[in-house]
Amino acid sequence: MTSTQRLPEKGWAFLHLLLVASVSHAEEPVCRRRGDPENPLLSKNGDIILGGIFSFHTSWKDRKDSYMNQPLLLQCTSLNFRDLQFAQAMLFAIEEINNSTDLLPRISLGYKIYDNCGSVARSVGVTLALANGNEIVSVPSKTCTKPAHVQAIIGTTSSSTTVAVATVIGPFFIPVISHFATCACLSDKTKYPSFLRTIPSDYYQSRALAHLVKYFGWTWVGAIRSNNDYGNNGMATFTETAQQLGICLEYSVSFFRTDPYVKIQKIIEMIKASTSKVIVAFLARADFNVLLPEFSYHNLSGYQWVGSESWIFDSQTSEMDMHHILDGAIGVSIPKAHVTGLREFILNKKPINPSNNELFTEFWETTFSCKFKELKSSSDIQRECTGHEDMTGVQNNFIDMSLMPIFNNVYKGVYAVAHALHNILSCNKTCNKNVQLDPFMVLQHIRNIHFTTKEGDEVYFNENGDPAAKYEIINWQPRENGVVEFVTVGLYDTSLTTEKQLNLQNKSLIWARNSKQVPVSVCSEKCPPGTRKVLQKGRPVCCYDCIRCAEGEISNVTDSITCVRCLPEFWSNERRDACIKKEAVFLSYEDIMGALLTAASLFGACMTISVILIFFKYRKTPIVRANNSELSFLLLFSLILCFLCSLTFIGQPSDWSCMLRHVAFGITFVFCISCLLGKTMVVLMAFRATRPGTNVQKWFGQTQQRLCVTAFTLIQVNICIIWLTTSPPFPFKNFKEIKDKITLECALGSAVGFWAVLGYIGLLAILCFIFAFLARKLPDNFNEAKFITFSMLIFCAVWITFIPAYVSSPGKFSVAVEIFAILASSFGLLICIFIPKCYIILLKPEKNTKKHIMGKKAP
Repeated sequence: MTSTQRLPEKGWAFLHLLLVASVSHAEEPVCRRRGDPENPLLSKNGDIILGGIFSFHTSWKDRKDSYMNQPLLLQCTSLNFRDLQFAQAMLFAIEEINNSTDLLPRISLGYKIYDNCGSVARSVGVTLALANGNEIVSVPSKTCTKPAHVQAIIGTTSSSTTVAVATVIGPFFIPVISHFATCACLSDKTKYPSFLRTIPSDYYQSRALAHLVKYFGWTWVGAIRSNNDYGNNGMATFTETAQQLGICLEYSVSFFRTDPYVKIQKIIEMIKASTSKVIVAFLARADFNVLLPEFSYHNLSGYQWVGSESWIFDSQTSEMDMHHILDGAIGVSIPKAHVTGLREFILNKKPINPSNNELFTEFWETTFSCKFKELKSSSDIQRECTGHEDMTGVQNNFIDMSLMPIFNNVYKGVYAVAHALHNILSCNKTCNKNVQLDPFMVLQHIRNIHFTTKEGDEVYFNENGDPAAKYEIINWQPRENGVVEFVTVGLYDTSLTTEKQLNLQNKSLIWARNSKQVPVSVCSEKCPPGTRKVLQKGRPVCCYDCIRCAEGEISNVTDSITCVRCLPEFWSNERRDACIKKEAVFLSYEDIMGALLTAASLFGACMTISVILIFFKYRKTPIVRANNSELSFLLLFSLILCFLCSLTFIGQPSDWSCMLRHVAFGITFVFCISCLLGKTMVVLMAFRATRPGTNVQKWFGQTQQRLCVTAFTLIQVNICIIWLTTSPPFPFKNFKEIKDKITLECALGSAVGFWAVLGYIGLLAILCFIFAFLARKLPDNFNEAKFITFSMLIFCAVWITFIPAYVSSPGKFSVAVEIFAILASSFGLLICIFIPKCYIILLKPEKNTKKHIMGKKAP
């Protein structure tokens, strides 16, 4: 049936909804149902009547309504063996109850079973027929009221037709118990107050499918659903759960078996163009059976199918899969069940009187391709049916018992009604037949029943009218003869805790194309440790790029969303998947730089000692005596200390070394410059003392020189003491200077103290420079003041350039800069002041005379 053919059906549905009881305008007041009467295909009288609605046919003949006359009833076609089996299960349960002496003794159950042809409109009509009956009833008053015609309705098979039935019958509170309508929407008791079912809601099935997909790591899947309540609601729940589990749908398309062929083509093109290798098919069996031949024709093989219970364990679907594109399919199904005697009851049923049983007559004629004599026309060339044909060799869906779990659901539904009636009628050995049955009373008792079938199955309903949800995980495994075996490979039980609900057994699974390897279906490969996920713009969350963690950050799990920064004392390794302890760096004696500076320091100290030895040996020579030998020896001693104090800056910083290096540096340099300042002042005073009338020399004798040096040095000592007592230098771990290493250095403690020490040294150096500059015009041969001036220029230049170099140098290089400044200034003083004298003493002894020293150069 095409989509345009639905319009008459919808109109017919509207007419059926208007069917109400009314008072006839005839002379005798009677009640009759409007519209053409609906007659049951199967019926039997009894003390209590149960209704049944099944899709004995799957389609109907096309009719063209003129809208001038009342539309004719639908003429159903395409006999459906499956629903015929469901009806047989209902008859078996009723017959078993009627033969029982324990359940409803001496009460016979009758039935009226209708065919809805899979049509929503017809479902409404037959529902009203079950509620009202077709009898014309005389009434003494003007109201048409009577007890309900049936006490409960078993059916229907599909969710869409069940929604229509439950909607119409709900206000009358007549119980409707479905065996196969799984739509989660039917759990809404505000819309469907009288609906119950013996099959779990699709809410649980959809969640089970989502968890199954997640279990195998499929995060990028396609989806096809039936365009009805079953497919749309089921897929909505699946999509919601999938999003919570991090699963993305590349596409989600709906389909109904009456859709035009162009819709099938679009679905096939969409599948071929997709990158996902897993397809979740939430399809009704009838819809999937329309798609499957087209999928086979276009060779849509290699895809991993995940199926809902409507087709995953259906043998008819597997028989239609001639090209085995569904091999390896996995999905959820109702747990296997067995009802003793049901198989024999179904297979041994024969039409005793064909004229009174149209349904079984059609079944028999369809099964054996024959015609009964009463129905055979003269022009019909088919052979005559005897009614005694042997069904042993018949190959059709009627003899297939793979849907026994659904048969069992029908069986349990009938027994649920029987147990409720048993309780209402207070049955023991006999039942109270005087009790006026009311559908609402029956509904309340059905909701509260809890019994166990002869096979050991517990039957009860929760507050939504649903049974406990339990599913088997089914895997399609092809055998050598080409037959597909439905192998149970696991269970999904909602009564367990969330982490234990899905339990897959250790059985070898077969996947698409008979592969033993689990298929991979992801939009993006997993991000390994050391990287993080960055979503691709405009695409689902499952599509992302893997970006390497930045330096100092790690991710030690797969598919990490963020990178975690390492603790300050740690750094990321090369793979960025672990934090390793940073290497501690400092200026050590093992470093090339440290070794060179140490050698330079020792060389300077040795060189100074050599000068001392030379001066000591020639201490009585004029050039040594003329330059104040006592201050010269103090100056040389201070230079040794200056050279050696640089060694305190090398090595791992400690509390003592940090305090010692700065204090030793400050005091020794002040001591050195104090001696220089004393020498400069001596030279200057000596020059002035030679002028007549001056008495300066007595104010700057040996004692005053010693006091001057001591006083200048003590001032620096006091500054250092204050610095050490208030905020001394301390070892410090610098994490920021070098990102992947820890720089061990000495923090200043008090910056004021440090710069006070340097400032005082600078002040003395400037004074020394000024005095030396003032003495620059002394006699040429007495040139020590010139040498001191030049050495002070070097000293000041070194320490002025030291400041920016020190501030800008990273880590241990700042220490090296400070050592270099100490050594450079010390060498400058040693070379500029003492090397010229050593030159004269050792190489020009003829100039080492008092006459030469006091003389002047020729012009």
